[in-house]
Amino acid sequence: MKKIKLLLLFGLLALNLYGQKKSTDSTTSVINIKFKYEALIIPAALIGYGVIGLESHTLKDINTDTKAELSEHIDQKFTIDDFSQYSTFISVYTLNAAGVKGKNNFRDRTIILSTAYLIMGTTVYIIKNTGSEMRPDGTSNNSFPSGHTATAFMGAEFLYQKYKDVSIWYGVSGYVVAAGTGFFRMYNDRHWFSDVAAGAGIGILSTKIAYWLHPLVSRALFGKKENLNGLIMPTYNGKQYGLTMAMTFLKPLKIIEA
Repeated sequence: MKKIKLLLLFGLLALNLYGQKKSTDSTTSVINIKFKYEALIIPAALIGYGVIGLESHTLKDINTDTKAELSEHIDQKFTIDDFSQYSTFISVYTLNAAGVKGKNNFRDRTIILSTAYLIMGTTVYIIKNTGSEMRPDGTSNNSFPSGHTATAFMGAEFLYQKYKDVSIWYGVSGYVVAAGTGFFRMYNDRHWFSDVAAGAGIGILSTKIAYWLHPLVSRALFGKKENLNGLIMPTYNGKQYGLTMAMTFLKPLKIIEA
């Protein structure tokens, strides 16, 4: 029940964004949030499948059958999913550095990505730590949802939104990598199919919410006066993988005449 309540609250957050406005100063400056209900269909369906899969005997049978089918073909495990989960959103910065320009400057896309990562990471962490779904390999009881898959699909939607006006194939390739990440989470016996489905839905929805919230977050952080430059790169300390972000905030100099 805790999982279901958390996901319902997550959905209500998205619905309540519609039509919101916020004044940013004492003048008439107003921020409008653009929202499309149809954008919720796919992530809601994926999250719903995952939630129902926690109790449905039919969907649990699909989980078991999928695990059995993959077990017949597993010779050795591959840890490619530890890398591929990040590749979808890192590719946005790589493409931009290579001269392939899409929507948003460095500051805006970094705000959107950070917001999406915060929403996704917080949601996954809370659900994992309030649930008790055993992993297929029996190592722990925090299987639901798949965090790797959520990260990968968050990045895939980010990549799609960034470059959909340049070429839809950038987004398609991102979703292929994200789907591959989910597959290898099952292949490596770390997640059930329903875990992967829910993770994908949470990842996609997190990015969509980040885009809807971007005008508010950007104005709250920077107003209209600051610029942001920085760098994002993967890190590895011998035991764990992660990301390092370095940012520089620049304010235009004021010229004072004496």
